[in-house]
Amino acid sequence: MPAKIRLQRHGKKGQPFYHIVVADSRAPRDGKFIEKLGTYNPLTNPAQINIKFDRALYWYSVGAQPTDTARSLLSKTGVMMKYHLLRGVQKGAMTEEQAEIKFQNWMKEKEAKAANLVKANEEKARGEKKTRLEAEKQVNEARAAELAKKRLAEMEAKKAAEAEAAAEAAAEEAPAEEAPAAEAEAPAEA
Repeated sequence: MPAKIRLQRHGKKGQPFYHIVVADSRAPRDGKFIEKLGTYNPLTNPAQINIKFDRALYWYSVGAQPTDTARSLLSKTGVMMKYHLLRGVQKGAMTEEQAEIKFQNWMKEKEAKAANLVKANEEKARGEKKTRLEAEKQVNEARAAELAKKRLAEMEAKKAAEAEAAAEAAAEEAPAEEAPAAEAEAPAEA
């Protein structure tokens, strides 16, 4: 039975979530499998990979062939590196202690890179948020300035209208006062 290490798709449309499984190569993609090795969530940044390291190493060492994506995931988690070092131990190129030290150093470097990537992503998101807030602040200030201009224009128009109404009222009162004076002068002349 040719065994494959591959992904089974789960999740919903547009939001994939994968199980990493060992299955017969003739089985359907989401069908029957031999053993579940872990999970893979590509939607997080960086992608979240949870894998049973010992079981994945066992299946790879007994000949289960990973698909391209599964090979990439096994490489990222260190299964391929550990297998490579164990093959070197079997061939006599190094001792188990040396292989374990090399593997631990490699894992530390890998974790440091992952931590730097997470930190860089957080700083990038923080910077984007800051620029977005600054742009929003500028837009709000521009709107406030335009609104202040509009209110000032309305106030000036209102004052002008009030002044004009007061002038009209004064103009209407002035002829009324002049008319009785003119009438008073007319009988005096007669």
